Amino acid sequence: MKIFFLFTFSTFLLSAFEQAAASAHYDKILTHSRIRARDQGPNVCALQQVMGTKKKYFSTCRNWYQGAICGKKATVLYECCPGYLKMDGTRGCPAVAPIDHVYGTLGIVGATSTQQYSDISRLREEIEGRGSFTFFAPSNEAWEQLNSEIHKNLVDNVNIELYNALHHHMVNKRMLTKDLKNGMTLVSMYNDQKLLVNHYPNGVVTVNCARIIHGNQIATNGVVHVIDRVLTAVGNTIQDFIEVEDDLSSLRAAAITSDVLDTLGRPGHYTLFAPTNEAFERLPRGVLERIMGDKVASEALVKFHILNTLQCSEAITGGAVYETLEGNTVEVGCDGESLTVNGVKMVKRKDIVTSNGVIHLIDEVLIPDSAKQVIELGGAQQTTFTDLVAQLGLASSLRPEGQYTLLAPLNGAFSDDTLRMDQRLLKTILQNHIIKVKVGLNELYNGQELETIGGKLLRVFVYRTAVCIENSCMVRGSKEGRNGFIHIFRQIINPAEKTLHEMLRNDKRFSVFLSLVKAADLDDVLSRPGEWTLFVPTNDAFKGLTDDDKDILIRDKNALRNILLYHLTQGVFIGSGFEPGVTNILKTIQGGKLYLKTVNDTLLVNELKSRESDLMATNGVIHVIDKLLYPADLPVGNDQLLTILKKLIKYIQIKFVRDSTFKEIPLTFYKINIIESNVQPIIRKEDPSVTQLTKLIEGEPEFKIVREGETVTKVIHGEPIIKTYTKIIDGRPVEVTEKKVTEERIIQGPEIKYTRITAGGSDNEEKLKKLLEEEAPVRKAQPTRRTQGGTARRRTRLANH
Repeated sequence: MKIFFLFTFSTFLLSAFEQAAASAHYDKILTHSRIRARDQGPNVCALQQVMGTKKKYFSTCRNWYQGAICGKKATVLYECCPGYLKMDGTRGCPAVAPIDHVYGTLGIVGATSTQQYSDISRLREEIEGRGSFTFFAPSNEAWEQLNSEIHKNLVDNVNIELYNALHHHMVNKRMLTKDLKNGMTLVSMYNDQKLLVNHYPNGVVTVNCARIIHGNQIATNGVVHVIDRVLTAVGNTIQDFIEVEDDLSSLRAAAITSDVLDTLGRPGHYTLFAPTNEAFERLPRGVLERIMGDKVASEALVKFHILNTLQCSEAITGGAVYETLEGNTVEVGCDGESLTVNGVKMVKRKDIVTSNGVIHLIDEVLIPDSAKQVIELGGAQQTTFTDLVAQLGLASSLRPEGQYTLLAPLNGAFSDDTLRMDQRLLKTILQNHIIKVKVGLNELYNGQELETIGGKLLRVFVYRTAVCIENSCMVRGSKEGRNGFIHIFRQIINPAEKTLHEMLRNDKRFSVFLSLVKAADLDDVLSRPGEWTLFVPTNDAFKGLTDDDKDILIRDKNALRNILLYHLTQGVFIGSGFEPGVTNILKTIQGGKLYLKTVNDTLLVNELKSRESDLMATNGVIHVIDKLLYPADLPVGNDQLLTILKKLIKYIQIKFVRDSTFKEIPLTFYKINIIESNVQPIIRKEDPSVTQLTKLIEGEPEFKIVREGETVTKVIHGEPIIKTYTKIIDGRPVEVTEKKVTEERIIQGPEIKYTRITAGGSDNEEKLKKLLEEEAPVRKAQPTRRTQGGTARRRTRLANH
């Protein structure tokens, strides 16, 4: 119980300190101002004054070091801190201002107009007498800026209107700035009218959005805070204002349609950036109709103009980001006397204070991404892509009710040659950048395939610091719209069309390397489906290699395979997917390590520059190099081979260990054969029909009977090549048909029974026979399923790993 009490008490103290700190921002900033001016003498404060204006601020560190407020240059002033005075012949402000009643204090702080109006309205007697008051006193400049008609009405009726107006600036108790907490509502001495207090982290304190410019001037019967404008009465909610303001009829209609208007009638501390009717009229044709006809979009639109915090214009001395009720953010800043939203001057009228917030009228409609069509999400850096999509008729295929993902290259990705292409070809390229479904960044995963509206399948590669699709990697800036996502890419996406082997065969630069690949029986590796990264030396890497040298290499197949397979690694690694400047270590099929990094957008492999990178193949990627790679820790034990390698490799010292040999690298690292056959026992009519799968990998074979009725999904690759032969198993002839295919499709069926054999072996037939004999109970054999042509249905599948 004692521990619980201590915990509760300490939590209470922490909470109290946090609240005190949160309400003392003004005093904290004032303390910093004293520190900055300590060289000027005691009790001097440093202020910043915006050039060309009379506005002065006790500044935040950010504004102080920028030397600017609201983007305008600010000069430094040194003045006596509130409550202190100068003395002739001394440095700083060593004297304390005399303490007087509230009326006298108005004169001390220079609010002489307020003092004069207090005199003629007969408020003087009250604020000179007994009591404890807080007087938010307008400065002389504040009275000068007051609307002339309102000013005249006050002066013409001093005993009632002016007297009541001054009472509206008073609270019947002393409130220092540390007592003025953010979001607090005070009751004024006129008709219990509300005074809304905001105390901001930058030290600005406002009352009904009027800024305290000189605070905490203590009086014998209260305290005086000088403010920068005359307060007006606050009675209506934001909803009330919208409903009666003719210039906001379009916003009113949108707020009613989206059921948001009622929210603005509830208690709260809102900021509404209210677009005028003129702002709505500036929207492109059809955009407003589309948004207003979509309740989700219209709700997002209206909520995007509302902050759940009260932001008075005088509190904004620099850019800051605020979350809207829609969920996304807007940046609110200032440029001199003007407020900016997302960097644009658009505020026509500011600080319309209501009982539940403040309204700033703006002359542009803010459209959130969530209310935009996906094609509208493109920014200034993707205009080439979005313009081409529109010009080539693809935008019309992006239906508002559909779901899409745009893969938008940056403007710089489109070269002049690309833009001069035949429009049909250019349209095909753009189709490769539009995905049929809506896919967010957090839904992408490595190995995923995305289908474009043109029918192409694009592969996704996810790395530590990058997400790439085919040859191109994303940059920051993904957005979600009403009917899709847009992701930004560095380059135009080029889907792969050929295998690694086909690409080497079609490029004369790689003829020597390809001939060595064939001699090492590795060309099949580069032809089969898979995921490889291949570093391919051009013919220049083999300069000086004679035919005799080549023959020597070819005769030592183990050595040749070790050299070639050091250029091959499992997985697809895009050059632009590597984190710049960081070394990435890849293990090759040979077993050695490659060290990769990108510097100035150039891929380095073992510190050798790749002349061309990210050439995409259907089964991997090629990075072109002009030197032969060799593992530095792999010794050579043959004099002839050492001589040959020294001709080709001069950038490292090759180790020589006499009579050392290269390890044998079996081709099992990539090849998995799956053979699917029907096995029909001849001598037992009641034995079940069995389909046999053989999967060749390392390890002991395993057998399994999949019983009748089980669903099996099997993958068939392309048009079959049929081989039929007969095997004798324990004296029983068995006809076997094998088929090899290259194109993938999926078939399911509960009626076919499978025997799965993992790995190859000489005793497979014996194990299969044993399984068949042990199968119980014996069931009646079913006839072999036949195809349309009447022949038995048998398939073989050859796959790679």
